[in-house]
Amino acid sequence: MGERRETGPGVGAERRPSSPGGYVVDGLARVAVSIDADNLSSRAASVVVTETAQHGTLAVKRAYGDWAGPHLTGWRPELAKHAITPVQQFAWVKGKNATDTALIIDAMDLLYAGHIDVFCLVSSDSDFTRLALRLRESGRRVYGIGRRTTSQAFTNACDRFTFVEVLLGQPLDAVEANGRDAVTSGTAGVGAATAAGDEPDPSAPPELPAVEEVVVPAIDAAVREDGWAPLATVGWHIVAAHPTFDARNYGYAKLGELVATLTSVEMRREQTSSGAVHVFVRRLRS
Repeated sequence: MGERRETGPGVGAERRPSSPGGYVVDGLARVAVSIDADNLSSRAASVVVTETAQHGTLAVKRAYGDWAGPHLTGWRPELAKHAITPVQQFAWVKGKNATDTALIIDAMDLLYAGHIDVFCLVSSDSDFTRLALRLRESGRRVYGIGRRTTSQAFTNACDRFTFVEVLLGQPLDAVEANGRDAVTSGTAGVGAATAAGDEPDPSAPPELPAVEEVVVPAIDAAVREDGWAPLATVGWHIVAAHPTFDARNYGYAKLGELVATLTSVEMRREQTSSGAVHVFVRRLRS
């Protein structure tokens, strides 16, 4: 597996594989960003666009909601600022979320058109779990962004899921309290009670795993014959097993900074003739 530069536990913009149509911009993957505006404060618009741009060229940016309602007033200036296309979906029946249906239909249309490589689903709604799985089954990468209270069913259905609180640097409730709008969707910010018995509840919000419990198995999976593992490869193994893992969840900007705090792990750096620095890690065995 080729090494990549380290940016948190994630990677930079992805290279686009060959696909029908050949719509390639500077060799980068074409990304579709689908925002459930009913489910996210407008104060998160800028950080969402910045985060999703890491995955390639933002070919499609759409925000779904009932724009005739007053609760999306704060989103309107953000649409022009970030060149996001609003998609109107009237709430024809009270209590029914027509916005979700519109987003899903459009995502499937984009999938079958064959011009999109990466889908970014911006919502905390577990109703998008099946959509994420379906897109991945078709060979597309799926990145999710939503609240920390998003259900495990949805977060684990994505290749990677980033908490919007991490991007904002503060709890979303605090942002909304001082902002112009608030989330109105019935599923946003709601964590289900733990199911009876020992069975995990797929609708419960994910808990942050202990760092060593995540990092050490990834090192074992990526280790080479010399006993060292490239940190970039370790990062890929971590995210593959734990889609919500992000060094920023623990207060560190990059994975290397987080791993450096572990007393059970040793790090070394190698600089190539071109000036690039590669980081390697290994377990310290007692």
